[in-house]
Amino acid sequence: MLKTKAIRKIFTTTLSMFIILTIFTFPLTSKEKNILRTNLEIEDVTNLTTDKVYLLNKDNLLVRTDIFLDGKNKLDKAKNIIEYLIINNEKIPKGLNGYIPKNTKLLNIKEEESKIILDFSKEFKNYNQNQEKQIITGIVFSLMEIDEIESITILVEGNYLDKYREPLNKNIGINNQYFLNSRNDLNKVVLYYQDNIENNLYYVPVTKYLNDKRDKVEIIIDELKNNNNSSNLISYLNNNLELIDHKEESDVLFLNFNDYLIDKNDEVTKNTLNSIAYSVLENYDVNMVMFEVDNKEVSYISKKDMVSVKSFGGES
Repeated sequence: MLKTKAIRKIFTTTLSMFIILTIFTFPLTSKEKNILRTNLEIEDVTNLTTDKVYLLNKDNLLVRTDIFLDGKNKLDKAKNIIEYLIINNEKIPKGLNGYIPKNTKLLNIKEEESKIILDFSKEFKNYNQNQEKQIITGIVFSLMEIDEIESITILVEGNYLDKYREPLNKNIGINNQYFLNSRNDLNKVVLYYQDNIENNLYYVPVTKYLNDKRDKVEIIIDELKNNNNSSNLISYLNNNLELIDHKEESDVLFLNFNDYLIDKNDEVTKNTLNSIAYSVLENYDVNMVMFEVDNKEVSYISKKDMVSVKSFGGES
C-alpha cells in the first residue's frame, strides 16, 4: 500500500515537472508566444510555487508577472530578480519590458534584519529623471514579494539616491493615480485591475489617492465597478453589483453582495473574485476574503490562494 502511494507520488511530481519543462522549452511561433499563457493558472496545474515580479506594459504601467526563479535563500532570489528586471532580458514575456538600465551590475547585496540593501554600478543611473520613480517602484515591489523582507535600500556606487535615502517599502505606491480636489478626507487605496497582453491576462495594481472617507472596501468595489482609468485596464465587475454589507472577524473579511456577483461564465466570475480579493488583501490586514451572496457563502480566497479560487460547491 505504502509502496503504491510512493510510486504514485513520484509519478505525479515527475509529470508536473515534465509539464513545466514543456511549457518553457516548446518552440514558439512568430504569431503567438505562449511563454506565460498559464501566468494565472500554472500553480493550479502543478501545485508548485511561482515567484512574482513586476514588469512594464506598453502603457508604462507595472504589471505583476508569475515566474520561476532559482534561489535557495532570500539573497539568491533577490539577485535573480534584479537580473530579470534588466532591460533586454531575453526571458521576459512578449509584450512586457524590463526597466533597470542595461549593463547595470549588482555590486553588492546584503541583508540586515528584514531589510535588503542593494548597491548598483554607475550604469544604474542611465535613465531619464521621469523614469526614476517607476524603476525604484518596480524593484521595491518585486523584492518585497519575497517572504520576510520589509524594506529595501538602494545605493549606486555606495551612495544614496537623492530622493530615496530612507528604506523603501510598498507605502510608495505603485502606478499612482491622483483624484484629489481638497486636503480633506484623504484616502489611499490599492486596486487590482487586469491587462490582456499577447492573449495573456496579467494583474495590474494601481494606487489611487482620493477624497473619500468611506471604508476602503466600499471604495474598492465602486472603483473596480466604474473602472475610471486613463489606461486600457480591465475590470470584470458587473455594473449592477452591490456590496450589501461587510464585516471583519478572525482575520477574515466577509463581503456580502447581491446576486450580480454570480455569472454564468465561470471565467468571468473567477476574474471578478480575484480582482476584489487581491485589492482587499492589499489594503486590509486579513488572511482571507469570504464572498457571500445574500448572506450565503459562495467562495473564498486566502493569501495562500493568490492564483486559485476556492468554491463551496460547483466548479471554480
